[in-house]
Amino acid sequence: MYRTVRMLCFLTILGILGGHVSNTSAQDTVHDEASQSFTLWQLPNQAPPQMMSYVIQSKGGKLIVIDGGRDSDAGYLRRFIHERGGKVETWFITHPHDDHLGALTRILLEPEGIEPGTIYASLPDSDWMLKTGDMDGSYVAFKDAIAKTQREVNSLTLAQIMEVDGIVIQVLGIRNPEILKNAINNSSVVLRIHDARKSMLFLADLGLEGGEKLLQSPLAEHLPSDYVQMAHHGQNGVGEEVYQRIKPQYCLWPTPLWLWDNNSGAGKGSGSWKTLEVREWMDRLGVQKHYVLFEGLQVIE
Repeated sequence: MYRTVRMLCFLTILGILGGHVSNTSAQDTVHDEASQSFTLWQLPNQAPPQMMSYVIQSKGGKLIVIDGGRDSDAGYLRRFIHERGGKVETWFITHPHDDHLGALTRILLEPEGIEPGTIYASLPDSDWMLKTGDMDGSYVAFKDAIAKTQREVNSLTLAQIMEVDGIVIQVLGIRNPEILKNAINNSSVVLRIHDARKSMLFLADLGLEGGEKLLQSPLAEHLPSDYVQMAHHGQNGVGEEVYQRIKPQYCLWPTPLWLWDNNSGAGKGSGSWKTLEVREWMDRLGVQKHYVLFEGLQVIE
């Protein structure tokens, strides 16, 4: 009897210790998994207008930049990159509007120790840009900076896949020259970035027509993602059906407060933007968290 009780006590203690070791290992595993994924920062704007700037750091420390914001955002972006080593591995420009490529134009001309890395885009030609009547001067300034610094812009191709230190980048959308309504926005590059831990979809400023084309593409099967960057700063972008297809858990909003609240100066809802409507779409989808530009630097690990 004594031997039996002693054996039961021993087994009980062993079980408790075993459970403790198992729980600790599970916690360590969760931490290890998080540390093996890439980090993304959504950078804040340095002037009131909207802009879009994302920096991604791989688990090995390599940097990827998506757009970068306006000329007025160049100083902040330059310092941010410098604090992380100063070298960009890959730089994506989604489309030629100042709030997306102005900062890179400035950094090309005034790098101050920053290495911009390989530049990728799907830029329309000059004749098409003139035909749209939607040029804000940033396209010409960027092309001039590329020529002056003897850099090259690598053209992205549809369905292209590349990898940077364990981060997989899929090109799901490129320029759409046949779409002349909201033309430059509708020629935004669409990127899906993922590893084994999380996935992010970047829609840039894609509009309704570009979104419909995206849904009809054979590549639409790759749209579902954990995170989505809200098209055109969260208003007048793609339709609700695109977000339904993506099924995001989290939303990235490159959106200042006035636009978030559709506030033209007379209070929330006083503007003509569609941000509040899009926010309702996300509520219906059960989105867990919004990462919004006006709340400052946002980090996802």
